[in-house]
Amino acid sequence: MDVFPDREPDPTNLSRDWVVERIATAERWDGIRTNDQGRGDDDLNPGLIYDGPLRPAAVLVPLVDRDEGLTILLTVRTADLARHAGQISFPGGRTDPDDPHPEATALREAEEEIGLAPHHVEIVGRLDNYFVRTGFLVTPVVGVLTPPFDVAPDQGEVAEVFEVPLSFIMDPGNHERGEMMFKGRPRAFHAMPYGDYYIWGATAGMLRNLYELLTA
Repeated sequence: MDVFPDREPDPTNLSRDWVVERIATAERWDGIRTNDQGRGDDDLNPGLIYDGPLRPAAVLVPLVDRDEGLTILLTVRTADLARHAGQISFPGGRTDPDDPHPEATALREAEEEIGLAPHHVEIVGRLDNYFVRTGFLVTPVVGVLTPPFDVAPDQGEVAEVFEVPLSFIMDPGNHERGEMMFKGRPRAFHAMPYGDYYIWGATAGMLRNLYELLTA
């Protein structure tokens, strides 16, 4: 594993108000993925392409405003899903025709997957669109949750809900780059192992985007 050599962020800048302002005012890429704009699985894998039209999707990046500091809520997918089984992800999924915007998709999916009521979520902005090699263009929608709130995971999709301190994500020493063989070729990916949870792939790539946005 290769650790990314980045500078340390200012820990005093991790207050809720500072983080929300940074996200709300940041420049972001919300178009279709191109070679030099946007983010995706091909960031570390030049030449990785998907042969077909990209399907729109959205995820909720939930920042939980805990007394001890902001955390990020994540899910562990059940082991028997057709896609991304057992992986760690944000609540989210593909866009329905009736969804008027990515925020609607993210809130709907979060309610369906983990029982999070939309009124508990304060939408504060978006991260860059993210291209996934399986053919999705994902819009990460950032929202703040202020406890108390309840979650009730859909047992058919979500095995567990847990939280990671934002301070952990903001420590570049926790950022790694892994590699695996995919269709006979090595494929690199972002990873941020947290205890027994191995955060990698698109989820880690979006968290990397959040880190870069807050340290820009």
